[in-house]
Amino acid sequence: MTIHREGRVLLFWLLIILVAANYLLYYFYPDARFWLNVSILGSIVIYLLVLQFFRNPIFQIPKEEGVILAPADGKVVVIEEAFEDEYLKEKRKQISIFMSPVNVHVNRSPIRGVVEFFKYHPGKYLVAWHPKSSTENERTTMVLKLDDGMKILVRQIAGAVARRIKWYVKEGSQLDQGAEFGFIKFGSRVDVFVPLDAEILVSMDQVTKGGRTPLARLKK
Repeated sequence: MTIHREGRVLLFWLLIILVAANYLLYYFYPDARFWLNVSILGSIVIYLLVLQFFRNPIFQIPKEEGVILAPADGKVVVIEEAFEDEYLKEKRKQISIFMSPVNVHVNRSPIRGVVEFFKYHPGKYLVAWHPKSSTENERTTMVLKLDDGMKILVRQIAGAVARRIKWYVKEGSQLDQGAEFGFIKFGSRVDVFVPLDAEILVSMDQVTKGGRTPLARLKK
């Protein structure tokens, strides 16, 4: 387990602020032992909560040809046919994963491929499970082109709390399966659009692990 780079600066300054706040409380109110203990305990809890949000587990990526892996930790909230009208312009099976604030928020490539298309969209901050969040919220769209020409679309979507999407790819980037391509702070959603003939391997409300849980199997 490591700490993600998106959290290192924040965690450093949070530690400085919490230590300074407790020191000032002790300096000005040295006899307020009860409130000092409450403040110290509260500071520890706050720091641990933020720390766990930026955890970045280390694990072995399973390799199975034709299998789409979950791009994020979370829970499956959508499995349905949907028309993808931004880039693919065709019907696909959409699988959506909701990421709560307690999940690991690293986003990983569901399969090996080249980034054929990438675009950032500013937008609203509707709750991530809202039907219109896929088209109206702040989001990114990434299309991966596989060796055989097949295309998989992945969309990061900001939620009501998540106000910052980070990405580390551009058009032409080569991604290995399970490789980190982005990060969403404080809860959100990731959509994956796979071909209609793909075999879905997850069910509604199933808990997923990014880079480990098989979402779908592509038809050979």
